[in-house]
Amino acid sequence: ALTGAEAALVVNNNAAAVLLALNTLAAEREVLVSRGELVEIGGSFRIPDVMAKSGARLREVGTTNRTHADDYRRALGPSTALLLKVHTSNYRVVGFTAAVELAELVAIGREAGVPVMEDLGSGALVELAEYGLPREPVVRERVAAGADLVTFSGDKLLGGPQAGIVLGRRELVARLAENPLRRALRPDKLTLAALGATLRLYRESPDLPAALPVLRWLTRPLAELEVVGRAAAPVLARRLGEGYRVTLVPSECEVGSGAVPALPLASRALAVEHAEVSAERIAARFRAARPPVLGRIHDGRFLLDLRGIFDAAELAVDL
Repeated sequence: ALTGAEAALVVNNNAAAVLLALNTLAAEREVLVSRGELVEIGGSFRIPDVMAKSGARLREVGTTNRTHADDYRRALGPSTALLLKVHTSNYRVVGFTAAVELAELVAIGREAGVPVMEDLGSGALVELAEYGLPREPVVRERVAAGADLVTFSGDKLLGGPQAGIVLGRRELVARLAENPLRRALRPDKLTLAALGATLRLYRESPDLPAALPVLRWLTRPLAELEVVGRAAAPVLARRLGEGYRVTLVPSECEVGSGAVPALPLASRALAVEHAEVSAERIAARFRAARPPVLGRIHDGRFLLDLRGIFDAAELAVDL
């Protein structure tokens, strides 16, 4: 098994997984969350807003930068339905900080008879550090630490289609499956097929980075990017015309999708410049190409990051 969980359920995204769990387990009751974990995800959706729509009542504990075990213990009461831990997958709080680890929160929940759920956001199924990437919590270890439910995205670091996965104790997952709201949140058959195919790669592939596109992109060696860049630079220069200069330069990129914040990945890019043409106009020309090519402007230069380009021919577009 990939996660060690007793049961699992798939919905259309991770926010839906959180919504379904809160509505099922905590409607009209309190959910304890650290103030430092009240995240806002993409599209301005916030944990407090999702919780309000679920019918659960938010009970904040601790402070923005420091939350302790006793903060949870003092907040527990007859109306407490759930302890929720939220992984800050799209930002970091640094400096004078303190947080309650999952295992300790589980112990508090067990003592009080209150289930513990963790929202991992862009959950990883494998140890990313083994591939030279910044470490992220692994779903299996969170289940092993005792979380009753764990929710995470099926896309992002997992590398599949957009989906939300909630897994954990069989009896709790069964309750979620029986909630009428589940039908409104279910994914379509194509999503389930794509997710199943992605998960089979994790179970069966002897070389996961070679088989899984998201890992292949994230783990490409710089030397490989440089080979592609040196081959693509003259091709682009000829297509752009007189006066354009295309050079291979060091670059940095991000994992994106609210994953691995504050830790850029070293990369390589092609810088496209012209003495009389602004970076904005160059960017517009590439967007109007067939097929369109999207880059970014950094320090006044238009850059095409090469981490997602595997062959120079991919940049031989009609400009």
